[in-house]
Amino acid sequence: MKSKKVLKAVFPVAGLGTRFLPATKSIPKEIMTLVDRPLIQYAIDEARAAGIKEFIFVTSRGKSALEDYFDYAPELESELRKKGKTDLLEVLKDTNMDSGAIAYVRQNRPMGLGHAVWCARRLIGNEPFAVLLPDDVIAAEKPCLQQMVEAYAETGGNMVAAMEVPPEKASSYGVLDIGSDMGSIVEAKGMVEKPPAGTAPSNLAVIGRYILSPQVLTNLNKIKQGAGGEIQLTDAIAEEIGKSKVYGYRFRGQRYDCGSKAGFLQATVAFGLSRPDLRDEFSAYLHDMVALQKAAQ
Repeated sequence: MKSKKVLKAVFPVAGLGTRFLPATKSIPKEIMTLVDRPLIQYAIDEARAAGIKEFIFVTSRGKSALEDYFDYAPELESELRKKGKTDLLEVLKDTNMDSGAIAYVRQNRPMGLGHAVWCARRLIGNEPFAVLLPDDVIAAEKPCLQQMVEAYAETGGNMVAAMEVPPEKASSYGVLDIGSDMGSIVEAKGMVEKPPAGTAPSNLAVIGRYILSPQVLTNLNKIKQGAGGEIQLTDAIAEEIGKSKVYGYRFRGQRYDCGSKAGFLQATVAFGLSRPDLRDEFSAYLHDMVALQKAAQ
């Protein structure tokens, strides 16, 4: 049977962003800019490229700037039009969301990723859906979720983005227990969230892209608190193993953990160097900085 199209996506954006204080005291972490676009814009663009039509944001108190970002700004657009800045008007088009395309639900307590996704259950209904974590920014020739949607059309079931990590870092991730390995796609026979050091079943870690069946939401109704005292999405997906297929997808691209300061800086350098309008000047600056550091040693 042909898989249903994935047309809905959930963006869990209720976190406090404490690792980026004091900046996140006044602005949501998802609005922090990577070069000249907020983190959330990268996630939205990726979802659009994958054919997503309905965007569901799970927010919390203090996220009004996030909602405003996707609204029309008539005064700004009028001013740019008067000044003939048509290139900037084109840039703004990507930040505007049509009425009805975007919805917001509140997660009033920080109870984990699984709970955040569960909060969106009534908007998801009985359809397959994607989950994108804006902290995970993925540079890829073909956007990661688009790769997954194309693979999902062939496999159905549930699918998580996966990448190899050093064994000593596996305890920081959800990790797949691999049943069969078909190259870019693996079938999981188990999943473990943040396994204790040395106990991970593999070094194939789950990162922030998922395509899930509505049954996962039913599982979340029954899931109790897991690793870290939170309701883990990984546990609800693992419940499906043996009932339906759960796949890991080795995506083609480079993932940056923009939930950490080091990862955010690494992404800034990589994305800056990828921009034709910035590359030469930025590269020369970095070269000079490295030369100065070496001279000082």
